[in-house]
Parts: sequence; structure tokens; C-alpha cells
Amino acid sequence: MRNGGYAVTMGWYPAENGAGEHFINSEWRGYNEGMILYILGMGAKQPLPGSLWSTWTSTYLLQTQYEYTFVVFPPLFGHQYSHCWIDFRSIADSYMKGLSSTYALNTRRATLAQRAYCIANPGGFPGYGANLWGLTACDGPGFAPYAGYSARGAPPASNDDGTIAPTAPAGSLPFTPTESIAALRNMYDSYRPSIWCSYGFRDAFNLKANWWDPDVIGIDEGPIVMMAENLRTGSIWNRFMSAPEVQRGLQAAGFTTVTGVSGSPQVPARLTISQNYPNPFNPSTSFEFEIPGTTAVKLKVFDVLGRVVAVLVDATLQAGRHSISWNAASMSSGVYYYRLETPGKVLTRQCILLK
Repeated sequence: MRNGGYAVTMGWYPAENGAGEHFINSEWRGYNEGMILYILGMGAKQPLPGSLWSTWTSTYLLQTQYEYTFVVFPPLFGHQYSHCWIDFRSIADSYMKGLSSTYALNTRRATLAQRAYCIANPGGFPGYGANLWGLTACDGPGFAPYAGYSARGAPPASNDDGTIAPTAPAGSLPFTPTESIAALRNMYDSYRPSIWCSYGFRDAFNLKANWWDPDVIGIDEGPIVMMAENLRTGSIWNRFMSAPEVQRGLQAAGFTTVTGVSGSPQVPARLTISQNYPNPFNPSTSFEFEIPGTTAVKLKVFDVLGRVVAVLVDATLQAGRHSISWNAASMSSGVYYYRLETPGKVLTRQCILLK
């Protein structure tokens, strides 16, 4: 399937209708849903060479959109489909290490950037907002130029015609649980008679066109249930990551475990700490916070009695966005609190360990 080249081609045709067998004149190059294709190929018994991973990453496009810096692919499916199977939360290749990030954090940022785009709503589409967002490949209303099934996305805006797909926020459930659940709940509460059926959410809807998709599409329904389960228990991730082919492929691509605090090239305007993700979690979760200047930082976890159960950060950090993971395998199920402390300011949030 390499056809003698440095990337995997997108398809092959047998000899038929007078034409000889031939490869499609297009290749899988990053960044999109094809990550898993390379990783499985590199872990096969007759493997793709690990050097192909650098070809894959060489066409990445890093941008800052709506105050989030991430590798860009406007439709959210490109940030989700490989992630349904591969747990990227605590591993990184050389590209992501160079950004002090992971592909899981990249998906989180891409999702939050799309939500911010819908809040800003540059296209003026009815309904777009903090709890109504979700642009990805899906069905759409029958008017030009994006009639029918199309890869809609943002930012940057790509084929955006006001069509919302529930699979978009649902596919990011483990990475933006608070924001995704709020959007899905709003869709269910506001439009249930038109978008809900015995299979769950229908594929898409468009308020501007007063269009409600009658169809349920498997490729969009799948990430909804898969990512819901990964948020709940991580069972799909755990099962898939235990496969030796997957581990061989990740190793060939240069993935290694990452721990500790990482910074991003952004300089935030204020001290913030996000909701941990996933939440609830078992047994690991990640905390992401921003500091506007170099300062002493402490990040601690407390139980409901106020006892410190973990000190995750106690150091002077540079300005930027940082993240750290916590493995709570030795802790009991229950509610915990995490507190970010800097001189003169303290931020606290709640998290839930559910075993």
C-alpha cells in the first residue's frame, strides 16, 4: 500500500473494465483520522517502517485559534477517530514532546477552540453558543454549496453552514467532559422530539434551514458510545492498548510515556485551572492550568476531610499552559478536591474517582 513511496496510499483498484490494477493517487498524510492506520501498520508482522511516522507528522499545521494552540484539522472527527481506540493521554511522540503536549491535549484544545468559535459565531448561525456546538463530518440540508454529507469543521471555518452533529461533542467526551455533556444535554432537552430515536441521537440538524436529519449513521453513532465508555471506564482504551501489535506500532513511531508538567507556547492573561479530564476517572486523570507569569505554584489533591492525599506540583513554573497527570490507583472511590495555589490566589475544583 506504500506503492514504493514514503506514505500509505488511500486505496487500490483491481484490474477491471479494461483498466489495469492501480493505486489511488492520494496518500495518508497528517493530521487527520489516519494515525491509527500507521500505528497498526508499524505493529504488523510485516510492518511499515517506523520512518513513515516522520512523513506523517511532516505535514502537520500548528496554529493558534481562539487562544488555543494545536495541530489543526477543522472537522472534529480527525481529532477523535484514532482516539476512540488509542489512549494518547500519557504518551507522546517526538512532535508532541517538542510542543510539551500530547495528542489527547491536542484534541482537548481543538474541541475547546471549536466551542469558542461557535460562541463567537462569525457566520451568524442561529443557535450557536456555549452549549450548542459540534462541527464534523455529517449529513446536512440539501442546499448548496455543502448539500448532503460533508466534512464540516472549524476553526478555521470549513464548510460551515450551520449544521450541528451530536457526534462532535460526544466524540470528545473524555477530553472535554463538562463542555460535551452540557452540549449533549442541551440538544436532548431542547430538540429531543426531532433528533432522538431508539438508536440515540440522529445524525445532525440545522436550525437555519429548519432541517432535521431522519438518518442515523453508524460512523457517527459509533464514537458516541465508544467515547462515553472511555469516559466512564476506559475499557475500550484498556483492551486496545493491551494488544502487542498496538504497542509495537507505538514504539516504532517513537511514542514514550510522559509524566509531569508541560508548558505550551501560549502566555495566558490570568490564572486558571480547568476541570480535570476525564471526570469521573479510573484510575488516572489530568489537570490543566494556566499561569500568566513565572511564579511559585502548588497543585494539591485533598480528600473530603481536607487531608492532602497528593502533591502534584511544588515548584516555580514559567508562564503558559501546563498539564499534569495523577494516577489514583491506590486511592478509594469518592469525591476529591484539587487546589492550585500561587502567591495571593487559590483556585479549587472537585473531581470524582469512580472504580
